[in-house]
Amino acid sequence: MVIKTEAVQFKADQKLLDFIERKFSKLNVFFDKITSVEVYLKLENSGQIKEKIVEALVNVPGDSIFVKDSSKSFEESIEKVGSSLKRQLVKYKEKKRA
Repeated sequence: MVIKTEAVQFKADQKLLDFIERKFSKLNVFFDKITSVEVYLKLENSGQIKEKIVEALVNVPGDSIFVKDSSKSFEESIEKVGSSLKRQLVKYKEKKRA
């Protein structure tokens, strides 16, 4: 599984990139046929607070799963996206079995 991370209009530090790598590499436990994961990190100015947006596109054979979330920190957004992807991958795996 290939994990590609892209920070849009800013430079992500190595600590954040390592965190993403750890979180998304665990997705193989839920569905072992994942070909690639594309993670996009974005900043959005909404008044005084900058929203951190995380989008993830998981490519599986014949399909892809997309999740987007935003919060005050990238770590929190990554956690939410990761848990949402886990649920969707389990659901996708059950659907393929049936």
